[in-house]
Amino acid sequence: MTDLLPLDEPFDRVSVLLPLPLDVAYDYKADPALGLARGAIVEVPLGKRRLVGVVLGPGGDEVAEERLRAVVRAFDVPPLPAAVLDLVDWVAAWTLAPRGNVLRMAISSPGALEPPPPVIVLTAVPEAAWPAGTRMTPARRRVLAALDGPALEPRDLMREAGIGPAVLKSMLEAGLLERHALPPPPPFQPPDPDGTGHALTGEQADAAEALRSAVAARAFSVTMLDGVTGSGKTEVYFEAVAAALTAGQQALVLLPEIALSAQWLQRFADRFGTAPAVWHSDLKPTVRRQTWRAVADGTARVLVGARSALFLPFPELGLIVIDEEHEPAYKQEDGVAYQARDMAVVRARLQGVPIALVSATPSLETLENVRAGRYRALHLAARPGIAELPSVELIDLRRDRPDRGRFLAPTLVRAVEATLAEGEQVLLFLNRRGYAPLTLCRTCGHRLECPNCTAWLVEHRLLGRLQCHHCGFSGRLPRACPSCAAEDSFVASGPGVERLAEEVLSRFPDARFQIASSDTIVGPDQAAEFVRAVNAREIDVIVGTQIVAKGHHFPWLTLVGVVDADLGLAGGDLRAGERTYQMLHQVSGRAGRAERPGRVLLQTHVPENPVMAALAAGDRDRFLEFEAEQRRLAGMPPFGRLAALVVSAPDAERADAAARLVARAAPRLDGVTVLGPAPAPLALLRGRHRRRLLVKARKEINLQRVLRDWLAPLKLEGAVRLAIDVDPYSFM
Repeated sequence: MTDLLPLDEPFDRVSVLLPLPLDVAYDYKADPALGLARGAIVEVPLGKRRLVGVVLGPGGDEVAEERLRAVVRAFDVPPLPAAVLDLVDWVAAWTLAPRGNVLRMAISSPGALEPPPPVIVLTAVPEAAWPAGTRMTPARRRVLAALDGPALEPRDLMREAGIGPAVLKSMLEAGLLERHALPPPPPFQPPDPDGTGHALTGEQADAAEALRSAVAARAFSVTMLDGVTGSGKTEVYFEAVAAALTAGQQALVLLPEIALSAQWLQRFADRFGTAPAVWHSDLKPTVRRQTWRAVADGTARVLVGARSALFLPFPELGLIVIDEEHEPAYKQEDGVAYQARDMAVVRARLQGVPIALVSATPSLETLENVRAGRYRALHLAARPGIAELPSVELIDLRRDRPDRGRFLAPTLVRAVEATLAEGEQVLLFLNRRGYAPLTLCRTCGHRLECPNCTAWLVEHRLLGRLQCHHCGFSGRLPRACPSCAAEDSFVASGPGVERLAEEVLSRFPDARFQIASSDTIVGPDQAAEFVRAVNAREIDVIVGTQIVAKGHHFPWLTLVGVVDADLGLAGGDLRAGERTYQMLHQVSGRAGRAERPGRVLLQTHVPENPVMAALAAGDRDRFLEFEAEQRRLAGMPPFGRLAALVVSAPDAERADAAARLVARAAPRLDGVTVLGPAPAPLALLRGRHRRRLLVKARKEINLQRVLRDWLAPLKLEGAVRLAIDVDPYSFM
């Protein structure tokens, strides 16, 4: 392969990077017979352990020959492509994470490095070769009759012949059967690029041709595909995937909620005749091993995955697609804090391939890159056929108030009744899991709080538990208040989807409803069943959270009611307005996607808010211009740089002391402002006390260099952790 750097025979040592929280690589002796090359995956000793590592190149001469330990073996898998190794270095430098931690994401399935087990099949030995005196029984005759054709695996043979394993064992020992080891079949069928797709409209065809041309150019480019909800963006970029397949290349598609994307997977199978390879955290270990190896050896031609799929070792990558590119789910905040959308652009540049960023509500970062001429823009302004965008109306909760103890305003109740009477479907959207976000004592006002976090416990009445959505703590509702000892005094405050479902049952007793949240729909199988039930019109009312806000196409869903449209606007988050607009625009787009017109009702206490006004007017661009101007005036991303530093410790005193130490060492540079330290909004998380500093810098400043020079000399005690998040998305 041309992207490998050979290690010629004179090099008797190699530099190996290990998937540990280390920046440095270690030197090892290398037997030239191993034929190692840059990117080779090897097993090496470290202390008393043996670890998997990756060869970066020839070793140095700093360590004496006699002190070097030897590479144990090289795995029989293709080397990691140069673009993956370069991406590891790039991500580590950008996020200030150790290179070894980033490498761990590229070799995240160690089991895939071992060859897959062969397929064992059995055949019958010709009768002329049977040993003398062979005894034939009815069971043995059934086995031989079943083998009068192709060879069979033992479990299939036992089922066909109606026998147990003892019969097969005796026939093998008697020389009547032969065992054969065959290579396993490829786990994925190649998609057919010539499969039948939907007929494209004029603007869809123009956009598809532009993406096909980008694939044919085999060069780095970034294209924003901006289309209203239901405009056929998926069908358009499917044409680019087909072009990559025709050119003998692989394609990678990232989705923010891959485990819940049943409809997308079905649309892919309808277009290409087979399912794609899939990559996400819920894969079974066997499938994970098969998928990693199939990507590495090129037999997986198209893979759809979550953000971690970005680090898979594609040897022939020809196209990257980031669907719903605006989604916050692309930002990883634990471990290596990286933005998968941005790092995907980096991988496309390193690999020299085109990338498409797809959304109905593009991020301000992407729009700014389009304005600056770094990205190209394609627009889909209309839904195909007779489908039209839904009307959007605001319900002012200050005037149109729900009944006491209820959460649906009279206007929304009447709209639901009318929709159900027409035999159509309703989505009631509330982005809050569980029954109630807060449980308090009606006697003294005490609020039940997580013992490990600065967060209220959320009641999940279906489970009969109180849960923390940050650390996972779970417990039963106490009989007596721990503050005033009053018994049976706790009351739920505020609605979650479970409580909203109670109101649906009470108001619309004949309606069939389902709660759709990450508590009730877990994994692809349940997601597929949910989609089937909605399309089969077995569900009249969906009570859902953000997992139903995007991507779904339900032809009979004509009314969307947003119960608390203001929910995402509180808290002072930099991106609160943008995120709220994006989510509400996406959930609104579920209505009226076929020939029946759609209607969206947004319940709000602040209809004058720019987000609400823009949604009601259908004026996305005006809102984004307003949001961009506010960020520009404040010097905030994408017009400035941010980094968050979170100091945490087992107790508050040590957290405060460490945070003060970090703050005292802060640089005093023109164009760099350090805010804090202050308690983080989640001042206690998973039992650790947290203090936060925010670093703000002008866009032209090398923020990573500032942070390295500032933080590298600091000596923090062992119990203290310092987490660095360059370009933070969450401010908790």
